[in-house]
Amino acid sequence: MSDPRALAVNVAANTNEPGFRGPVYPDGSFAYVPIPESAATLPREEFPVDEPVPTYGDLDLPFAVPADLRETPVHADPEFPGVHGRERATYGDPYGVKAGRIAALDPGDWLLFYATLTLRPRGWTGPGDEGPGDAGADERDGAWLRERDVDVDRDLAPDWGAYLFAGIRIDRVLSAAGDDGDDEGVVDRAAATEAAPTNAHLKRDPFDARAVVVGDAGQSGLFERVLPLSASDAGAEANPIVTDLSSDSGKGPWWRRPMAFDAPAASRLLARIDGI
Repeated sequence: MSDPRALAVNVAANTNEPGFRGPVYPDGSFAYVPIPESAATLPREEFPVDEPVPTYGDLDLPFAVPADLRETPVHADPEFPGVHGRERATYGDPYGVKAGRIAALDPGDWLLFYATLTLRPRGWTGPGDEGPGDAGADERDGAWLRERDVDVDRDLAPDWGAYLFAGIRIDRVLSAAGDDGDDEGVVDRAAATEAAPTNAHLKRDPFDARAVVVGDAGQSGLFERVLPLSASDAGAEANPIVTDLSSDSGKGPWWRRPMAFDAPAASRLLARIDGI
């Protein structure tokens, strides 16, 4: 088997969906917060497995979500064993730009995940009863930590930043036979049901994944601590993992784009992840 390659894609909560970023703590630990489910879903009896679409109130989070989000369904994708009640390592993607790159990965390669996270003190209580900025919000952030001389990992961005936080070691990738942009450009639903029955895209109506990844459950999951992609002095500035190792230039809104790592670059990146 050839040396593994890697691809990193952006996932998880952000300031658009659901309105706040997940927290990263001063030691580099973090909380993974999925985005809301934005698509229509099938009736539960038509799901491949008998389980509900989870809500924010169902998630195992160390802070309180806004009251008006607690019954909001979440798009539990990617899913990792032992995280938020999930048992498998899978990911589905409906977007051609990312799905095409994912489809080029082979068994043994890595699909990595990064998110934009806000620096928060340990014990951050959450974005408030109704949402960020309301009277119940816990506004403590990087500025609050600096004012009190709290010891913060020197690699973390001063407020928000982009961070690698999880990975799936690929067992199998399912992709559309032809991605020509028409309505048929999705993974075969029966094949996806057999390979990844709990993936969130199989609950959508219609099924929309252009690529589905099935991972090695024993090697996939959340990292203990994040690996920064942002510079330590500015979240919007890319660090050398992006500019020197990945396919991305680090210019413009780089934190929204997929980043490919060839085998030599992936080897260096994976060594960094192992050292977290």
